[in-house]
Amino acid sequence: MSTKNTAGENFLLPNGTFFAELLIFLTVLGVIWRFVVPPIHRALAERDERNAKTAADQQSARQARADAEAAYQAALGKARATAAGIRNQAHAEGRSIIERRRRAAQDESDALVTRSVAELRGETDRLAADLRASVEPLAQTLADRVLAENIRVGKE
Repeated sequence: MSTKNTAGENFLLPNGTFFAELLIFLTVLGVIWRFVVPPIHRALAERDERNAKTAADQQSARQARADAEAAYQAALGKARATAAGIRNQAHAEGRSIIERRRRAAQDESDALVTRSVAELRGETDRLAADLRASVEPLAQTLADRVLAENIRVGKE
C-alpha cells in the first residue's frame, strides 16, 4: 500500500472540478439573484400592494354599506313615523267626519220628528175640528129628539 495521498485518489480533497462547479454555481446564483429575484420581489410587492388595496376597499365598502344601512334604517324609521302620523290623522279625520255626519243625521232626524209632530198636531186639530163640526149637528139632532121625546112624554 502506498502512503501517497493525492487529490485524485481522495474524494474529500477539493480539486479543479469542484472549483469549476463552484464557480458555475456562483455564476448561476448571481444571474438568478440579479435577473430573476428582483422581478419576483416586484411581483410579490405588487401582489401585497393589491391585497392591501383590496382589504382597504373591502373595509371602505363595509363602512359604506354600514352607513347606507344606517341611513336606510333612519329613513325607514322616519317613514314609519310619518306613516303613523298620517294614519292617526286619517283616523282622527274619519272620526270627525263620522261625528259630523252623525250630528247632521241627528239634526235631520230631529227636524223630521219636529215636522212630523207639527203635521200630526195639525192633522189632529183638523180632525178634532171636523169631528166637532160633524158631532155638533148630531148632538143637536139628538138633543132635539130627546127634548121632543121629553115634551111628547110630558104631554101624555
